[in-house]
Amino acid sequence: MTSSAASEPTPTPRTARLGPLRRMTARRRDEAHRVASPLELFFDLCFVVAIAQAGGELVHAVAAGHAGEGILNYAMIFFAIWWAWMNFTWFSSAYDNDDALYRVVTLVQIAGVLVLAAGVSRAFENHVYLAVWLGYVIMRFALIAQWLRVARGTKGPERTMALRYAGGVLLCQVGWLGLVVLPESGRPWVFLVMAIAEMCVPVYAEKDYVTSWHPHHVSERFGLFTIIVLGETIAASTMAVKSAVDEHDALGELLPIAAGGLLIVFSAWWIYFVVPIHGRLRSSAHAFLWGYGHYLIFASAAAIGAGLEVAVEQAVGKTPISTLAASAAVTLPTALYFLTVWLLHARHFKMGITQQLVLPTTALLVILCTFLHSWAVLAAGVVAALSVAVGVALTARMVTTQGVGTAGRETLET
Repeated sequence: MTSSAASEPTPTPRTARLGPLRRMTARRRDEAHRVASPLELFFDLCFVVAIAQAGGELVHAVAAGHAGEGILNYAMIFFAIWWAWMNFTWFSSAYDNDDALYRVVTLVQIAGVLVLAAGVSRAFENHVYLAVWLGYVIMRFALIAQWLRVARGTKGPERTMALRYAGGVLLCQVGWLGLVVLPESGRPWVFLVMAIAEMCVPVYAEKDYVTSWHPHHVSERFGLFTIIVLGETIAASTMAVKSAVDEHDALGELLPIAAGGLLIVFSAWWIYFVVPIHGRLRSSAHAFLWGYGHYLIFASAAAIGAGLEVAVEQAVGKTPISTLAASAAVTLPTALYFLTVWLLHARHFKMGITQQLVLPTTALLVILCTFLHSWAVLAAGVVAALSVAVGVALTARMVTTQGVGTAGRETLET
């Protein structure tokens, strides 16, 4: 991804790329009709396995009363998942030549994701990160191979940028070995240092040359992954409700949770996709912060599903935690999601202090819903839905009073 307004690339026209093996040169940033490829969609889908494993382990930790430890482990594992996805997404936006070798190397990266997913349980429960690290080795060496292909097919500043990426990724992968060999007490510090180092690699690599990522393509890829995460949230909470109904016949206790959860997820989808964010990504600096900020969006969206599972288990007596703790497992990630989407998306399209305050106020009210005991999830869902309705009403009033045209409506946040 990008980090500065450095020299722009001069990509090879897409129409010139023919044959099963092709030079890996940059795609055009203004390429028309650029959309996610079937391989990219398949890549995203395979990440669901790892996300589901991380969410499931978070449920177990919170339900057992170990919320602090569970959240820390979840943050570490989800960073590994998110960062691997980020690396591929920004690379493919700039250099996807779709030849046979590119496809094979991408499939190798998918295999690494599945190895990582297989090690999530041991990382959570026993703090053994060997399988997670091995999965990362597979993914990162495949990524290094891709960057070396770029270096081979380019020259000048672009080649230097590709070599910096390859070297930075390799050094960071060696650093992650600390999670395997160092004492358990030092591993959170290893994570903190290495997470910062990982995010500094793009800053260093692209300081003299900016990759030709495609704004519309990148925003679509992030949007599709948001849908996948929200879909996993719905699937996980649905299975939890089904299991509770089958085993405990507690439909009355579960209906408020199910209804509130649906309202939360529907509102989460609405506020994310209502704005045409790709227009804002033409700025390299904004794209940099926007991409990194999605760690909180993706992690909180997945955590909402885990929280709904915890709320269901608490409602039927399967966990000893309090109603307040179970409610917080839903309301806190929901508030974080709303606030982060506002910071990254909505605030750029809000007009006037009233519109600007809708989502921050919603986040605050959702947190306050935590104290409504068994009605907390339903109340949070109603608040979320009302925030969408208020946004729609404010936008409609602005269109009416100011005469905003069709083009203007597309840039107004509801």
